Amino acid sequence: MNLKELARKLDLSPTTVSRALNGYPEVNEATRERVAAAAKRYNYKPNTRAIRLATGRAMAVGHVIPVATRHEIVNPVFADFIAGAGEVYSRNGYDMLLSIVPDDNEERVYRELKSRGTVDGVILHAPNTEDPRIPLLVELGIPFVVHGRATGTAPPYSWVDVNNRRAFLRATEFLLDLGHRRIGLLNGLEKMDFAIRRRTGYEDALASRGIPADPEIMVSEEMTEAAGYRATRAMMALPNPPTALLASSIIIGFGIRRALEDMGLAMGRDVSVIVHDDDLSYMRNGEDVPVFTATRSSVREAGRRAADMLISIITGKVLAPQEQLLEAELIIGQSTGPCKG
Repeated sequence: MNLKELARKLDLSPTTVSRALNGYPEVNEATRERVAAAAKRYNYKPNTRAIRLATGRAMAVGHVIPVATRHEIVNPVFADFIAGAGEVYSRNGYDMLLSIVPDDNEERVYRELKSRGTVDGVILHAPNTEDPRIPLLVELGIPFVVHGRATGTAPPYSWVDVNNRRAFLRATEFLLDLGHRRIGLLNGLEKMDFAIRRRTGYEDALASRGIPADPEIMVSEEMTEAAGYRATRAMMALPNPPTALLASSIIIGFGIRRALEDMGLAMGRDVSVIVHDDDLSYMRNGEDVPVFTATRSSVREAGRRAADMLISIITGKVLAPQEQLLEAELIIGQSTGPCKG
């Protein structure tokens, strides 16, 4: 079925149908919903080339990944985010453009995307505090959404983030309630905003119980299995080792479990462990009963929401910066138990 045939069935003009499908703000919501329902019922797929010609849009969204973070391409967290965003792009007729660039060329790539009209908008990944990319994108006038937040960045901007501080505050309080007082933190790189917020939640929970944070059992590294293994071995070799560990990723958690097993310790019995981001498509946290106690947030859902938000900005459905703060759920698994000390 083509556009004219769909318009005849709806008794609308082809222009109105096209504008409804492409999110023009002058089409009222009732008409937009009616057209969308008919398009689904008749399995109508808009011609992307025609949309590009009619709207002047590239019908593509960009993701710029610096070389220094190229591991993100094979990181299941990044893959789940892209999968969720991709669902939304596909449903709305948008392509995805991934650009892998040297760190010092990131600004040039954004400027080229703007000058060439290659994409209609971008999603910005892994924001740092006072991230210079945000004012750059505001200056260039490229619609964008940040996956995360950037503390200290002045211009208002659209973002989707999980409440990292609250997630780690709750996780630390849970361990404290189990009687643990020596709680190690295996965090991500603390130049990144999410890691700073997680450490803040952890430290706030300790402070509320009168327990000072001990830098000797706090590490900030890439969130890999090997980093989790190394940090756990080092912490457990201390004269006063932690009785519980809080990790910024289930990937770190796998390294923690391997290290504890190598030392003859049982996770949950001898050392309690809580991880973050356990809701990954290809790295499940057990089957019926979770292996890890976890602060669970769906990265795939974050991808869907960020993509929906960006397309709403591109199509003019929303004009002011949008913000979505998602809450993590504390899932009780087999990796935590009362402190034995």
